[in-house]
Amino acid sequence: MSRSSRLGAASDIGSSSFDFRHTFTGSASYEIPVPKVSRLARAVVGGFAFDSAVRLRTASPVGIVNGRDPLGLGLTNVARPDVVPGVPLYLHSDAFAGGKRFNSAAFDGATPLAQARQGTLGRGVLRGFGLQQVDLALRRRFRITKESNLDFRADAFSLFNTPNFANSIGALTDTNFGRSTQILSTGLGGLNPPFQVGGPRSLQLALKVQF
Repeated sequence: MSRSSRLGAASDIGSSSFDFRHTFTGSASYEIPVPKVSRLARAVVGGFAFDSAVRLRTASPVGIVNGRDPLGLGLTNVARPDVVPGVPLYLHSDAFAGGKRFNSAAFDGATPLAQARQGTLGRGVLRGFGLQQVDLALRRRFRITKESNLDFRADAFSLFNTPNFANSIGALTDTNFGRSTQILSTGLGGLNPPFQVGGPRSLQLALKVQF
């Protein structure tokens, strides 16, 4: 086995694209105590409760590839570039979405393709962006009759409107290589915040009758 073959096999050992090393999801509910001052006070402020959800997640790996098809099989996502020694892999600036981007000068895609070998960059070495989201809901139950209730609920998804970005583009041939070009929810399919994390702040009001 040649040295380049051994190098290619070894560099394929790495983190999967869905490797989230640290994930935290927590929720809490709190029913506001009903004051015992008067019957009117209980009627006005009684029955309120808060529900909250916190989601925290570290970044997942991003596959850096040449974006070319060295085998002529229509596969542009298998050939990785060489790492340029001494050049930082990331660039940091407030001008970039999420405050960072991959440094295109740190990768040489031409040399491994010309030598018909896999690049020296390992699989899943670079990582994109994490997730921070807090959801909060205020709800209240109104008793209509002995056996029926009216539930009111106000939800705030992504309460603090924290920017969450999709991973940066990893193909060297893409003009936006190394940058994140969309928010996380759009990168996951673009569903509305009530159904998917990583979107902008969204408010929702709901009424439900139980009988």
